[in-house]
Amino acid sequence: MQLHFLSALVIFISGYAPLGLILLIKDLNEESFYFEHPFRALVIFVIFAFSALFAMSAARNIKQGVPVKISKISNKSADMFTYTIPYMMSFYKFDLGDWKLLLCLAIFLSLMFVLSYRTQNVFVNPVLALAGYGLYDCQFKDGTQERQGLLLSKQHFQVGDYCAIKRLSNLMYFVTHVEVTKEAGEGES
Repeated sequence: MQLHFLSALVIFISGYAPLGLILLIKDLNEESFYFEHPFRALVIFVIFAFSALFAMSAARNIKQGVPVKISKISNKSADMFTYTIPYMMSFYKFDLGDWKLLLCLAIFLSLMFVLSYRTQNVFVNPVLALAGYGLYDCQFKDGTQERQGLLLSKQHFQVGDYCAIKRLSNLMYFVTHVEVTKEAGEGES
């Protein structure tokens, strides 16, 4: 199972929405506070704003899932920051009027997209992390079968809890609901 190409592309682009905001700020004229390249700035704003809203809306609208029992968990939320490499370019001189620089950025981001699409990691996304989603490497029981996968969840859970999960790709799942078991919740105060 693989996410539809267009949906994956929009979710991938949403991971760079903060970079788009940084590029817009860098394009502001210091004296007039107008954009040096208003058409390109508008296109960047629309693309990144739409993609971020789409990603958060898509995550909110996943409702159903298969119940599984968590047997092992490891927090992988730090992996959501692998997007930081392209953000480093925002510290260098960047001009939206330089078509060669924009083309290089497009080629680089296209390569990054192909890699994340092929590895099915488009949901490893800092915008979702900002919205409160965490990434967890888990083992879980699906009926009688023991499985392993990455779970994307806005809700906290621990070993012994039951989660309703929806499959997003081969090894990526979205947690739609968490039911804390009595034995898992006993250690908390």
